[in-house]
Formats: sequence, C-alpha cells, structure tokens
Amino acid sequence: MSTIAEFRFPATETMLATTFEQVPDIRFELESSVSQNQPCLWVIGADPGTVREAFESDPAVEGYDRLVTAGDRLLYDVRFAGVTPLFSDEFLEESCSLLAVWGVDGWWQARVRVRDRDDLWTIRDRLLEEDVSADLRRVTDVTSETTRDTRLTPEQQEALEAALEEGYFEIPRQISMEELAETLGISHQALSERLRRAYETLVNEELQPAGEPPTSNQ
Repeated sequence: MSTIAEFRFPATETMLATTFEQVPDIRFELESSVSQNQPCLWVIGADPGTVREAFESDPAVEGYDRLVTAGDRLLYDVRFAGVTPLFSDEFLEESCSLLAVWGVDGWWQARVRVRDRDDLWTIRDRLLEEDVSADLRRVTDVTSETTRDTRLTPEQQEALEAALEEGYFEIPRQISMEELAETLGISHQALSERLRRAYETLVNEELQPAGEPPTSNQ
C-alpha cells in the first residue's frame, strides 16, 4: 500500500511570492517530464512581457529562460536563489515521489506519493521545523487491490473520488466543475475529459459481454 497526499504552502514561505503579488492571475504548473534537478515551470495567465517584469523584480529568481510558447502557456526554465523549491531534493524525502506541483492565488500545492502515513508525517514535521506552513489538504491510501480491480487511470480515479467527496454528483451540485478543477490543480477542459473517459471506462466494464476483452481507454 502507498499513500497519496496533497500539501499546500503559502508562496510567502516558499517561492515566487513577489511574482504572485504583481500578477494575481498567474498560474504555475511544474513540467512533469523534466527532472527534479532541472525544474521547468509552465506559466498560464500572463504574457511574456509581464512574466519578464515579475521575474526581474522577484528576489527568489536568480535566472530564467523561456523555452516554449504553446498558445497561452509559456514554459520557463527558472533558477532560484535563497529558497528551496518544492520540487528539489531538499524538499523530497527518500521515500517520497513527487506527482505534481502547481501554484495559484499566492499558494503552492504539491501532490506526493509516499510508502505509508508514517513517512507522510515525517515530511510534514520536517517542513514545520523549517518554518514552512504545510497544510495537509488530502490523504488517500492506495492499495494494490484497488489497482487490480479497476481499469481507471490514477488521474481518472482521483477525479472521480474528488467529485464524490466535494458533492459534484449531488442534486443540487455542491461544487461546479470549474471549482473542482481548481481544487485538483487542472484546467476545466482537462477535468471534463478525465471524467468523460472515466465514465466510458466504468460503462464498458459494467456492460462488457462476458468473455470479451475490455475496450481500451488510454
């Protein structure tokens, strides 16, 4: 069994607080395909000129390079000075795997996987010792049995669990799709697609005739 958890941290105690203050609508997402030793951040909600001005005035930024422009998304290689990035080796314990990091509204959130809850409490206590206000927002225990019994991807299962917990399926709904997407740290379109594919997978599993292989759902 492993445990997936989400931490929330104020930017004022971690990184890019000045940038968040100058550009309130900015959003950051860690590029997951880049190694932890060379972190890159996607920037959403700001044009290159605005990002340049914010980075130049932010004491946490030692250097930066714009790597990719993809529509309204900008990918930057950001080098930090005097702060410990949330995706650095100093932040991660040996037993911890980083799944996602994103920042919005002056807050950073990190989704991690650890071996068990004891490791989770160790990480939280160490962060508190370093005067970082670590708000533990969500904890989910993942068992091997769950993995065997469902063909949902981890992202689809997470979206369904969050929708259920937050009252998305209730009548009337307790949360909108936009609000739920923000809670998960993804776009409205991405959440809509995850839920659609999850519904398709569950329907296929339920209605698949006996003896036939399940429909592939990537």
